[in-house]
Amino acid sequence: MIELRHLKALVTLRETGSMVRAAERLHLTQSALSHLFREMEDRHEQALFVRKSRPLQFTTAGLRLLQLADEVLPRVAVAQRDIARLASGQAGRLNIAIECHSCYQWLMPTLDAYRDDWPEVELDLSSGFHFAPLPALTRGDLDLVVTSNPDNSLKGIHYEPLFSFEMCLAVSRKHPLADKKWVTPEDLESEVQITYPVERERLDIFQHFLDPAGVEPHSVRTAELTVMMVQLVVSGRGVCALPNWALYEYLQKGLVQQLRLGKSGLWSTLYAAVREEMLEQAFLQDFFTTARDTCFANLNGVRAATTGVT
Repeated sequence: MIELRHLKALVTLRETGSMVRAAERLHLTQSALSHLFREMEDRHEQALFVRKSRPLQFTTAGLRLLQLADEVLPRVAVAQRDIARLASGQAGRLNIAIECHSCYQWLMPTLDAYRDDWPEVELDLSSGFHFAPLPALTRGDLDLVVTSNPDNSLKGIHYEPLFSFEMCLAVSRKHPLADKKWVTPEDLESEVQITYPVERERLDIFQHFLDPAGVEPHSVRTAELTVMMVQLVVSGRGVCALPNWALYEYLQKGLVQQLRLGKSGLWSTLYAAVREEMLEQAFLQDFFTTARDTCFANLNGVRAATTGVT
C-alpha cells in the first residue's frame, strides 16, 4: 500500500537533496526518515534512490513514485482545502504587513498562489517600515505581520515560524575582507554599514551582532532597495548584511563575496504573527502552508523552523 506520508517524504527528499534537510523539514529524526524509506524499499523490493550520490539520484522506481506524488498530492491538497472551506463557512480577510524589505522576493509568489486557492479571501498588503505593525495587529487593524523580531510583551499574539535563514555579510570581491570565511564584530569597526532605512533595533546586524559586542561601525548609510545596497557594495562604498536567499542571485553573477557573521553564522527565524483568536481559521492555516511551500521551493539556503513563540 502506497501511503501519502511516503509520497510526501519522497518529494521532500527531492526538494532538499539531503536526508538531513528532509528530516528537518518533516520534523522527523534522520533515523526515523531513513526507516521510512527502508520500509518503502522493502515493500517494492528495490531501491528508490542512490545513497551518498551528489547530487541525489533517484532510481527508475523512485522516479515513478515521484511522478505519482506530483499527480496525487496536489489533488489531495485541493480536496483538503475545499473541505476546510466547507467547515469554516466564511470567506475571511487577510490584511498583511511586512517588516522585511527582502521578503517581497518570496511573498509576492506566495500571494499569487494563495489568491488562486482562496479567491474569496480579501487580501491586502502594506509595508510595515514606517509604522509599528505589531501593535496594529493587536488592535485588529492588521491580520498578519511578517517579522523576524517577535515582541513577547504583546498579549494574544501567536508567532508561527515560517523558515530559518542565515544573515550574511556582502562585501566587494576586491574588499580586504573578501578572503575571509567569516568576520568578527571588530572587523566592521572601520566599515560603512549599508542598511535599509529602518530603526536600528529592527536590524539583525546591530541587534544580534554589533551591539552585543559593543562595536560601532565607522558610519551607516541607508538604501531603500536591495539592488541599490548591492550596487553600493560592488562599487566599494560599504558592506551590507542580507539574508542568504536575498544574496544568492548576486553571488551567482559573481558580483559580491558572502561572509558569515561570526564563526557559526548568524541565524534568524521569520515568523507570521497573527492574533491567537484567528489561529484556527482554515484560510489562515493554509496561508502558512502556502508560504512555507513557496519558500522552500524557491529560496536557497533556508531551513525549517521547528519552534514558535507565543
